[in-house]
Amino acid sequence: MGGGAAVSVFDDLAGQERVVAELRRAAAVAAAVLRRGGEAGASDEASAGPAAGGRAGMTHAWLFTGPPGSGRSVAARAFAAALLCPDLGCGRCPSCHQVLAGTHADVLVVKPEGLSYGVRQTRNLVLRAATAPFGGHWRVVLFTDADRATEQAANALLKAIEEPAARTVWLLCAPSPDDLAPTIRSRCRLVTLRIPPAAAIADMLARRDGIEPDRALAAARAAQGHIGRARRLATDPEAARHRAEVLRVPSSVDGIGTALAAAARLVAAADAEAAAVTAELDEPEQADLRRAFGEGSSGKGVAKATRGVAGALKDLTDRQKSRATRLKRDALDRALLDLVGFYRDVLAVQFGAPVELANSDIEQEIRRVAGATTAESALRRMQAIMQCRERIDANAHPLLAAEAMTLALLAG
Repeated sequence: MGGGAAVSVFDDLAGQERVVAELRRAAAVAAAVLRRGGEAGASDEASAGPAAGGRAGMTHAWLFTGPPGSGRSVAARAFAAALLCPDLGCGRCPSCHQVLAGTHADVLVVKPEGLSYGVRQTRNLVLRAATAPFGGHWRVVLFTDADRATEQAANALLKAIEEPAARTVWLLCAPSPDDLAPTIRSRCRLVTLRIPPAAAIADMLARRDGIEPDRALAAARAAQGHIGRARRLATDPEAARHRAEVLRVPSSVDGIGTALAAAARLVAAADAEAAAVTAELDEPEQADLRRAFGEGSSGKGVAKATRGVAGALKDLTDRQKSRATRLKRDALDRALLDLVGFYRDVLAVQFGAPVELANSDIEQEIRRVAGATTAESALRRMQAIMQCRERIDANAHPLLAAEAMTLALLAG
């Protein structure tokens, strides 16, 4: 949550009024279900009263979809808080604070750290999800990036959703419904978030984070609808510097040598950004694991316990390496999206489109490129960037994919 006083748990959902209204109604129906002593199910829409008709009803499985940065996991977490809050998501009570902080005993937050989420992890999750809620309300499973589940993991997940435990609610998050198996998405209520308008993001940054309005609006436009990215650009000078370096690529590529050098800089910058995040995450996790195994303690049984730390550390290190790979790809993908945004602005200028420029801070450079090239050239370059994203997603070597892209930018 930001620095301002919370009015409700839904305050961080910028520009998603329709979704918020739907989730509020469903939380109210869920509270009515609890008062009757029932559980979530397909019949709740019909049995919870007139106000529960249509999409206002409660069910045991939800799928939150929307573009990156639109707030899928934010919406799911807010809904979890509303389900467990006596006041339907007030944002002030201990239950709301615990859900938003990730410490509530009845909320299982699942976030795949690597490239995929395996069947063994999913089976363990299903067993944990089947336990009764501690607080007597709901057991909520918030599965972010559910699209990373392997085929076997998806099959295990399907069985849990088909035969849900009493009072267990599954909240799955994925970019698109098509990213999940048809059998899973057909059993979930779909909640689709839109790309939030820049003005809505800027208003939230100013209100919740105390960011100066003009800077908040510039960051919101540059982030192209990605709320977390907008906050980083507005508050982290290093993130703003990385973006500025990426946006210098179009003007710096004027030969084969500069094209290859630009590709190397893009990949190196993504690696550095990911390494910084990885270091912040890895060291505390390893320290916590060592403490859990009793390192530094003494007494009966400690020596035996500490002998097991090596194996546990190896498992943790393997997971951390997989997460580091994902973080590198995500950082490079953000850079590529910034490049796409540059050429999108070039096209907008060339066609005289009445739209806001994502990169209004470098409008002069955008107009220079727009005047010196054709719309066909801008489209080819955007296609080359998107092809680079697809190649990296298909496990191509990042540097080779980036070099192919910058050479295509040079050819125009």
